[in-house]
Amino acid sequence: MKRPRWWMAGAAVVLAAAAGAYLWHAGLLPSGSTTAASPGAPPARPVPVTAGIVRSEEFSISRTGLGTVQAYNTVTMKVRVDGEVQKIAFHEGQDVQVGDVLAQIDPRPYEAQLHQAEADKARDEALLANAKLDLERFSSLVVKEFATRQSVDTQKALVAQYQAAIARDQAVIDNARVQLAYTTIVSPLAGRTGIRLIDQGNIVHATDSSGLVVITQMAPISVIFTLPQKYLPEIIDATRRSSLAVSAYDQDDRIKLAEGRLELIDNQIDQATGSVRLKAIFQNLDGQLWPGQFVSARLVLGVRRGPIVPEAAVQSGPNGAYAFVVRQDSTVETRPVRIAASRNGEALIESGLSAGETIVVDGHYKLRPGTHIVATPAPAARERTASTVQGRE
Repeated sequence: MKRPRWWMAGAAVVLAAAAGAYLWHAGLLPSGSTTAASPGAPPARPVPVTAGIVRSEEFSISRTGLGTVQAYNTVTMKVRVDGEVQKIAFHEGQDVQVGDVLAQIDPRPYEAQLHQAEADKARDEALLANAKLDLERFSSLVVKEFATRQSVDTQKALVAQYQAAIARDQAVIDNARVQLAYTTIVSPLAGRTGIRLIDQGNIVHATDSSGLVVITQMAPISVIFTLPQKYLPEIIDATRRSSLAVSAYDQDDRIKLAEGRLELIDNQIDQATGSVRLKAIFQNLDGQLWPGQFVSARLVLGVRRGPIVPEAAVQSGPNGAYAFVVRQDSTVETRPVRIAASRNGEALIESGLSAGETIVVDGHYKLRPGTHIVATPAPAARERTASTVQGRE
């Protein structure tokens, strides 16, 4: 039995309408295609979107890399003489200054060595004095031929021998004083002590591998961070103009910890990673940076003024980045854009947009060129408008 032809015609119309709707949602047909196919259909409803105004502001051009905080100076305090630790003069985690006493080793054996060296010198000085008197006597007697020339020469050699002995005694005294000074361990730099490695009462030796305590300089402090090598030319260019500022943020790049300056660009590029190491110095007077801490280092290369938009307003397409610009008749058009730099959810536009234009910030997925929209301001724009109105009142 043959089916009526009107049934087949109706099925074709339904399939054509479904295909047209699919193509419109997929973006393969302009927004007016379906309405043109159905003259009697009601006009499409405006699409609600969040809109914003392109602002013209100063924007800092920066490059961000992951870095590690490193102490500017670190020293492991080791003993230089053998003996018993009589006193520990610091607390763990204490801030110390240059010359502060950290520990005392039993000084009595080294005091005895010093006294012995001083006594040896006094003895040799007495022998030298007697040898000089004998030399004077022999010298006067040889003129009258009551003494031989050999006895005079022998006495001169004896005087020289005692003089050399005194010089040796003085060197022994100096060494004994140095060894005695080593029994008092003092801090060579201003910093913070770590965990104590030796307790009072222990016998220590100069050959021990472990130290007494590690002192770390906290202020100033450095951050070593890396950036891709492609940024190296512009970094070198910027350093020739002025000293570059570096900001240290936490790992999430949200909380600013400290402000510093770039001190060093490493003299070679790491071929394994294609990155260059940089070193920044921070005063760290408030102690926000800690050795071994991972931070996000932001190197500021300069400041530019230009159109600023939220990063969410810029979309990516097969032909590059673009944005939806709102026309006067509440329809949208696509505009190709180029981003010069981006930071903290905002982008500096190099070309494609001008200050004062209205763009779509959210709600892009339903938009096509020519789509009618109903726009609501972005939250940040509403806050700026409300603060302006309150200021006027």
